[in-house]
Amino acid sequence: MKDPLNMKVKEIQPSGIRKFFDIVSEMKDAISLGVGEPDFETPWHIRKVGIESLEKGKTFYTSNSGLKELKEELCGYLDRRFKLKYHPKDEIFITVGGSEAIDLALRAMIDAGDEVIIPQPSYVSYLPCTVLADGVPVIINLKAENEFRLTPEELLDAVTDKTKLLIMPFPNNPTGSIMTREELEKIAKICIEKDIYVISDEIYCELTYGGKNHVSIAEIPGMKERTIVINGFSKSYAMTGWRLGYACGPKEIISQMLKIHQFAIMCAPTTSQYAAVEAVKLGDEDVARMRESYDKRRRFVVSRLREMGLDCFEPLGAFYVFPSIQSTGMTSDEFANNLLKEQKVAVVPGTAFGDCGEGFLRISYAYSLENLKEALGRMEVFVKAHKKN
Repeated sequence: MKDPLNMKVKEIQPSGIRKFFDIVSEMKDAISLGVGEPDFETPWHIRKVGIESLEKGKTFYTSNSGLKELKEELCGYLDRRFKLKYHPKDEIFITVGGSEAIDLALRAMIDAGDEVIIPQPSYVSYLPCTVLADGVPVIINLKAENEFRLTPEELLDAVTDKTKLLIMPFPNNPTGSIMTREELEKIAKICIEKDIYVISDEIYCELTYGGKNHVSIAEIPGMKERTIVINGFSKSYAMTGWRLGYACGPKEIISQMLKIHQFAIMCAPTTSQYAAVEAVKLGDEDVARMRESYDKRRRFVVSRLREMGLDCFEPLGAFYVFPSIQSTGMTSDEFANNLLKEQKVAVVPGTAFGDCGEGFLRISYAYSLENLKEALGRMEVFVKAHKKN
């Protein structure tokens, strides 16, 4: 029989994050610090609006691009928060999570052989989605000494005459790194000079700390017309299971993304969209409350890791810490596997997010302080038992 499978799909490796999640879900008394999902329930007033939409029979398709009211609210939010002005009619549309928006942007913009620059460590979907779109991934290995920020020198070294797109994954999953306005201005200058488009994944834009407010690269003069901004509701509003995201950008790109969305998806979940209107309208206090809680956990986790002798820079975004475990002499995979086996604590090897993640771990602090205290206590026992003399 002929092989029924697509060769590109066969060669793509499964997510390294899910591997540990699947193991820990079947292990009694295990604590997982591996999944990037808020431990908060979706705020009740948001859930209530979703429930009411069902009770009122609002169960039909929306337009392909999403509810008009939701798009208008989002455009108001983006203007209010980042001074980004988009037209709700043709410069924004609603997707099934931010992940769908990433996939659509790549498929709508990439021709076979176009190069896509992907800074790593970063979210696991960028590389496989680039491959599935027939693009050529060009990896920039970000460095710990730069706190995993993208430098102009690194970008220039990666640019060729085939470069079409740069993915900007900040605030960053898995490192928690952010980019300042000054740093983004230097990256923007290169993008404009070299005629590079940008996909800016800003799903963690509301989760920044230490007085550092998020800056979108689309805010930089000359960048809005060459940037697709990806965002969603999963992280900021604790709405992971609602599966809702959105994309904003130039209408000529958005229209082609929407075309693929029409044929592949039809529209994002209707109930989720009604709930999201409430989230954007009245969710600012919820976001602030959750951000304050994450900040306390962030500071606690960084402090505990340093106490046990693990080098860790201070992350200022998202809800992840990316400590170095090089002092233990173990690889990332060895450390994660042995920690799970010996202490029943699940973390994710840094290599799940790119080869340059070797020697690091991703620890999510989107868990209760009680769980974090117990898990890090177990981890300290493990580190001391394996400490090199």
